[in-house]
Amino acid sequence: RVNGLACKNPMNVQADDFFFSGLNIMGNTSNPVGSEVTPVTVAQLPGLNTLGISMVRIDYAPRGLNPPHTHPRATEILTVLEGSLEVGFVTSNPGNRLIGKVLQKGDVFVFPVGLVHFQRNVGYGNAVAIAALSSQNPGVITIANAVFGSNPPIAADLLAKAFQVKTNVVAQLQSKF
Repeated sequence: RVNGLACKNPMNVQADDFFFSGLNIMGNTSNPVGSEVTPVTVAQLPGLNTLGISMVRIDYAPRGLNPPHTHPRATEILTVLEGSLEVGFVTSNPGNRLIGKVLQKGDVFVFPVGLVHFQRNVGYGNAVAIAALSSQNPGVITIANAVFGSNPPIAADLLAKAFQVKTNVVAQLQSKF
């Protein structure tokens, strides 16, 4: 086992262990955030095990958002293939500076490992990006899902104090996840 995954006996390796098909297919963006991520990590492509790389395709509806999230095990480099994306990441405490930019087709932006980052389609049509990640298993923690959709739920009074809002606001947010 390497990186938590079993290594295949080299004598049993086949071309399909190193092959993935489908990044040409648009993702379904008809969801509350208006984006869809198609991952190509070790879970989809076993041949990536131990290689330290993976990738994703991200499709965005107009005004679609890849919500604030982090990859605990990878730096990400994103390239815009179609459309215009507002992108950004937040530096760590105590500064919490937003570093952002609007990208056009062909532009590239880097999100350092572990930092909260996002992308939003600011164009009038669909947008598409491809991203490479520096881990075969980068992980993803979507902030809103983790905080308001944990199982079991984080206590509403705790979140109310942390976000400095009333508990009914927290309850409303938790009900969405």
